Amino acid sequence: MLAKLSMHLSIRRCAVTGVAGLALLGAGLPAAGDPPPGLTRFYDQKVKWSTCQGMDMPKDLQCGKVTVPLDYARPEKGTLDLALARYRATGKSRGSVLLNFGGPGVPGVTQLAIGGKHFMGLTNGYDVVGFDPRGVGRSSPVSCGNASTDALDATDGNAEAADPQAVLAKLRAAAAECAEHSGPVLRHMGTVNAARDLDVMRDALGDDKLNYLGFSYGSRLGAVYSARFPEKVGRVALDGVDTLTEPLSEQGMASARGQQTALENFLTWCTEDIACPFGPDPREAREHVVQVVESLDEDPVPTDFGEAFSGQDFAGALGQGLYSRELWPSLQRAVAQLLEEGDTRGLEAFASGGVTLPPLRGKHRGLVDPEEVPLDNLPAALMAVNCADDPDRPAAAQVTEDLGRLRARYEQASPVFGRYRLTQVLLCYGRPKGTDFIRDEVKDVDTARMLLVGTRGDPATPYRWAVETAERLGSSAVVLDNRGEGHTGYGSSKCVHGKVDAFLLYGTLPPDGSSCGSDHDTE
Repeated sequence: MLAKLSMHLSIRRCAVTGVAGLALLGAGLPAAGDPPPGLTRFYDQKVKWSTCQGMDMPKDLQCGKVTVPLDYARPEKGTLDLALARYRATGKSRGSVLLNFGGPGVPGVTQLAIGGKHFMGLTNGYDVVGFDPRGVGRSSPVSCGNASTDALDATDGNAEAADPQAVLAKLRAAAAECAEHSGPVLRHMGTVNAARDLDVMRDALGDDKLNYLGFSYGSRLGAVYSARFPEKVGRVALDGVDTLTEPLSEQGMASARGQQTALENFLTWCTEDIACPFGPDPREAREHVVQVVESLDEDPVPTDFGEAFSGQDFAGALGQGLYSRELWPSLQRAVAQLLEEGDTRGLEAFASGGVTLPPLRGKHRGLVDPEEVPLDNLPAALMAVNCADDPDRPAAAQVTEDLGRLRARYEQASPVFGRYRLTQVLLCYGRPKGTDFIRDEVKDVDTARMLLVGTRGDPATPYRWAVETAERLGSSAVVLDNRGEGHTGYGSSKCVHGKVDAFLLYGTLPPDGSSCGSDHDTE
């Protein structure tokens, strides 16, 4: 059955994935090149940098903003301010390299503040810039409010026996709740608009070409930008490559399978340790995890936040912890805290983390002001963008007729993560149909060479997506095969890190089909 997933969708409950809200985008896009007259004022601006506010912000990190139109088709109808942060180049700067940390929905300002040390090598030639995309973080954040778990109760239990009208009504109510709490930006989310924002940022930073490093969902954004503004593409590296063609339902299935494989690898590692909370046998450990999910869904554990921690919260936290092998010891301790002491705090820290960097912990939690950024912003933004990017909206009858079949397929892909992933897919029902631009137009791009990194053991973006996306983008794309584990390679593989930096700094590309061995193979 599909377990309940609170429509509060707090940040602690989101496992950020490469799984790909509301805008009807892609039709009638203006030609690339000089900005149309109505957009000239946006391209005339320059970023004014100042010290970032907040006692936990690094002293050498500078913050600024760029103003973009709410609706590019009607630029006179309102604007948005997008938050930026940068580390200055250590010597003479050749311009900027922009970073997107994935999600969709991960705030780039916060992630750069936390993980800036990973990118200091790039400051040998660039100002390193992170940004909060529209609807994310400090850039008019979207929210789904405090809707109760009743929003998805209709999909719980026996789907075949459920009242079809109740299923559809509650899914529509969930979409309406998000629209009510998010304001006008929600209608203008999606990667096509984010790519246009990226071009405004490029110009405001004073760069003729976009130099860009995108992780996970950030690869989708980089690919869309390359198709939309091919003459403005500089050096583009995409790590943890997203699909451009698979529907959202298949993306969710791929993520469920990938996370199940990563879980089994984690349990094999864990059961070799006497302190493993799941015992010494990998097969029994897999069964134990399923039992924990089912038990917590039936009887959630209270938390310090006053909300219950359910089996789906547990699945989300597990998924986050599996993104990096370096996080496995911490994940093991967090699970032990829950099973032995009923303490959810360790797992909640995982569920509040990002895609490519460790979870927010300790003082880093002070970087996010709940008064400024809603606690559920990350999952709300993830749903908004993924739904906006997906043109498939099944008819009402199809939702109710296919629910049982879909549920069985997802649970077969992963008895732990299947229900969690399917719930995210169902939440697109009741929202307007998304754009067909990505699926139909993002291909055969005529740009300078791009570097795509695919990781063999990636639980969120399977390696085959890197190969398929490279083939779709055309001869400009070179694939680097990272034979390691975890989501993305830049933060976990010295080899990948070095080759990406060499490309961005010096234009040095590895031969297509080159590989990086796992760092763990040399230990």
